[in-house]
Amino acid sequence: MKDIMGMMKAAGEMKGKMEAMQAELADLVVEGRSGGGMVVVSLSGKGDMKGVKIDPSLFKEDDVEVLEDLIVAAHADAKTKSEAEMQRKMAEVTAGLPIPPGMKFPF
Repeated sequence: MKDIMGMMKAAGEMKGKMEAMQAELADLVVEGRSGGGMVVVSLSGKGDMKGVKIDPSLFKEDDVEVLEDLIVAAHADAKTKSEAEMQRKMAEVTAGLPIPPGMKFPF
């Protein structure tokens, strides 16, 4: 019976930690860069795009395809950083819990 009570207590604590982590992620902003910083994409910790900065030298008609590729690359870089930060925070929240390796959160 003590084990069940302990599990219930741990689940309640984890829920509180998860809510706090989600609030932190909402405030987190990561930047992805490409083209040596000529294109910068900002994402929230939840992966929502917050902004795009583009070096004015890229605004040439014949460079449209290059610009498009740089935006995609910067977004991918920012997304990777955002996901890594989310996994780091989840590892803090779930430390000590018997969770299968490779399981991604939130569900």
